[in-house]
This record gives sequence, structure tokens and C-alpha cells, in this order.
Amino acid sequence: MALSLPIEPAANDLLNRNALALLTGMLLDQQIPMEKAFSSPYVLSQRLGHDPDARELAGYDPEALVEVFARPPALHRFPKAMAARVQEMCRALVDRYDGDAARLWADAADGRELLRRVGELPGFGRQKAQIFVALLGKRYDVRPDGWREAAGGYGEEGSHRSVADITDAESLRRVREFKQAAKAEAKAAKG
Repeated sequence: MALSLPIEPAANDLLNRNALALLTGMLLDQQIPMEKAFSSPYVLSQRLGHDPDARELAGYDPEALVEVFARPPALHRFPKAMAARVQEMCRALVDRYDGDAARLWADAADGRELLRRVGELPGFGRQKAQIFVALLGKRYDVRPDGWREAAGGYGEEGSHRSVADITDAESLRRVREFKQAAKAEAKAAKG
């Protein structure tokens, strides 16, 4: 199984064959529509002229990378901040995993270690890390012992809480409904 979002087929293909693209899409998935976030790695690859590479992005001139992110249509509504965040993530991948994003999960001993590793990346708080662990388990068969528990509610079988649960238009609708209800609940709790 793999990710299949309502985005350009070439963008889905990149997410499914390039671990850094998948990680970048997840990183960008904040304060913009999910489809935009997960399409942006493909747009980035078009602008670079090749698939994204952690070593290249880690060493990229920061101002030039901001230009790549900001060029219309911008890859994110906050291109300067997100270009820096992607670069920080790539530097961490180079330092800890020799630039190979897939090594982040390839040899994780269990779900707790996988969650810890993902959560140590710049831009990945606990919730985003749990969603990514669920995404790896549900869509990419990355299932070290305890992965569902590490992913929390996002790892539950049959849930419709995040990008990890999207397989078709109906599941996308159900994920959107869950997110809207969660936002309404949080707003009501504030008061």
C-alpha cells in the first residue's frame, strides 16, 4: 500500500518513491491545505531539476533556498520559515542518518524508538511525529513492534484522523470532518 492523495499523479509518485519528499510533505503540512503541503515536494523537485536530496538541501545557500520556496506559486504560505525548517531537517538527516531519510525508520527497534527519532527532527512535535508514524505503518508497511501504540489514536485501525487514513475521496471527507470537529471542540474549550 502507498499514499494516494487527491494531487497530481507525479506528486504522489514522488512521495511514494522518495523518503525525503514524503518527510518534507509531512513537515510542510501545517497552516496550508494538506494537498498543497504534499504537492510541494514535487514542485521543489521541478525547481531543482531532480528529486530532493538531503545533502544538497542541507548545504544549499539559505537565501537561495528561500527564493526557491518563495517563487510563485510559493511552496508554503510562510516560504522563508519553511525553507529554513526543511534545511534544518535535512541537516539533521545528514548528521544522524548520512542523508538517507529512509534510515530514520529502516532500523528503528520498535515503535517508541521510531516515534522518538521522528520527534527529534526539527518541525516534528509529538502530534506530527505520531501522525508520521501512523502514515509509515498504515501506508508503507513500516511496522516495528508497538508502532500503533506509539502513533496513539492516529495508529488505530479504521480511524479517520489524518493523512495516514486517506485512501480515497470518502476517507478524505471523513478525515476533514474529524479535523473540523476537533478544531470546533478546541475552540469551544477555550471559550
